Amino acid sequence: MTINGDSNEPGQSRRPHDAQAPVEFIETDEAGAAPEEGAGLCLSGGGYRAMVFHVGALKRLNETGLLRSLRRVSSVSGGSITAGVLGMNWRHLHWNEDDDVADNFDALVTKPIRHMASTSIDTISVLMGLLTFTPVSRWIEGHYRRILFHTKTLQDLPDDHRPPGESDAGPRFVINATNLRSGVLWRFSRPYMADYTIGRVLSPELRLATAVAASSAFPPLLSPVVIKLTPDAYAPDDGPPPRNAAHRRKIVLTDGGVYDNMGMETVWKRYRTVLVSDAGGRQRWWSERAGKNWLRQFWRVFGIEQQQVGRLRRRQLIASYLLGDGDPTKRLGAYWGSGSDIEKYGLADALPAPFSKTRDLRDVPTRLKKMPDLLQDRLINWGYAICDAALRRYVDPALPPPDGFPYPNSGVG
Repeated sequence: MTINGDSNEPGQSRRPHDAQAPVEFIETDEAGAAPEEGAGLCLSGGGYRAMVFHVGALKRLNETGLLRSLRRVSSVSGGSITAGVLGMNWRHLHWNEDDDVADNFDALVTKPIRHMASTSIDTISVLMGLLTFTPVSRWIEGHYRRILFHTKTLQDLPDDHRPPGESDAGPRFVINATNLRSGVLWRFSRPYMADYTIGRVLSPELRLATAVAASSAFPPLLSPVVIKLTPDAYAPDDGPPPRNAAHRRKIVLTDGGVYDNMGMETVWKRYRTVLVSDAGGRQRWWSERAGKNWLRQFWRVFGIEQQQVGRLRRRQLIASYLLGDGDPTKRLGAYWGSGSDIEKYGLADALPAPFSKTRDLRDVPTRLKKMPDLLQDRLINWGYAICDAALRRYVDPALPPPDGFPYPNSGVG
C-alpha cells in the first residue's frame, strides 16, 4: 500500500513565512515550492517511553503496508533511537511483495529496542562522567554503540536517491539535534549533516551512535555532544558563505527536542502527507516546596515553555489537516500521541484502550532507565492501538482492523 495524497493539489504558491504553519521557514527554503507527493513520518522525543511507544506505531504501519511507502523519517531524542535501529536495518527487512509487509520487523527492530529498554544508561553515565571528568554524552554514546549501533555510520542508512527495490534504497532518515551555538536544527542524514547557518558536510562517515547521542542529549546532564570538524570537511559554498561559517570547527549539540520535539520541520516543509507519532511527556503538578529551590524553579519554567511550544505546534499541525484543498498550508495525514484519547477518533472497533489507563503510560518519566517487560508490552500496545485508530480514521478508512494487541495478555494498563 502507498500514500500519495493526490486529491489535494494546492492552488497557489506556499507562503514562506505563513503564521499558520507549525514550522518556521528559513532563508534557504524555496518560497514558492509546493509540497511533494508522498509521506513522511515524525517520531518525537520522550526518552525510553517514546522509544518503545514508537515501536508499537511502527508495527502497525508495517502491518498496513504503509511503512514501506514512506519517503522520509524524521526523529528527535528517544524517537531517534528507534529511527536509528529501523534505518540501519532497512536493507535487511524482508518485504512481502503481495502486501508490502516486512515479516522480520520484530527480529530487526522490536527485539533490539526492547533490549535497549531493559538497560539503564542515564544514571550510570552521569556518575561515570563525574568520576572520570569526561562528558556524560560520551558514556551515553558508548552504551548506544555497544548495545545497538556497533560500527554503523550514517552511510548505513537507506539511500533515498535509489529507485525502490534496489539495494540500499529506502526513505531518507533525518536525525535532528539542536545546535547550541546557532540556535537552529543540526540535521544528520546519509547525504549530509548540516546547519543552514554553518554549511553542509557531504556523505558523512559519522557514527550512528554519535548522531543518536546528540539527538537525545537531554540538557543539562546528558548534554552537550561536541563534534570537531575541519573547515575543508564542508562542501564548497554556493554563493556567499553562510552567516556562521566562521564557527565550523566545533559543533556543540543538545537534544533535538529543544528545537522541535515532534521532529516535524524536515517533513512538513517537504511532503504533502505528514504522519506524527508523539510520545512527549506532560508537566506534572508542582509542589510549593519546590518553589524555594532556584534550580527546580528554572526547570519548571523550561518545561512549561517546551510544553506550550509543543501544544502550539500540535494545534497548527492539526489545523493544517483541516484546511481546504486550495490552501498552500494544507496537509494530509494524521497525528497520534501517547496522551491522546482513543475514543475521540470515533472508531467503534478501535482496540480497547481507555484513557483512564493510557494516561498512566503518558506519564512514564522521561528517562533512559530500565523498563519492566510488562511496561514495555503496554507501551508498544498503546502505540500500536492509537496509531491504528489514527490511520483508519484519517488516512485510509478501508484498512482492516487489527486482530488484537501485539501483546494480548498485557493490554494497556
